[in-house]
Amino acid sequence: MMTEALAQQSIFSIVINLVFLLITWWALQTFRFDLFVKKPNSPQAKVLMILLTLSIGSLASNFFLDYYNWSIRLQYFF
Repeated sequence: MMTEALAQQSIFSIVINLVFLLITWWALQTFRFDLFVKKPNSPQAKVLMILLTLSIGSLASNFFLDYYNWSIRLQYFF
């Protein structure tokens, strides 16, 4: 029973992380990197885009997952 709950929570976390990474990648596609990067089509610019996606997506998904977990734990408060 406990292992099933842990597995479900792990799958939920993986899916949420992937969803937020996709949303962040999609949102960053509209950002004008050519204003800040010398060569926007260079490999370094692509790596920067990937690192920004991972950073922002991770922050957003961690916020969402923390908020979700805190709201679930509130039931034990009352």
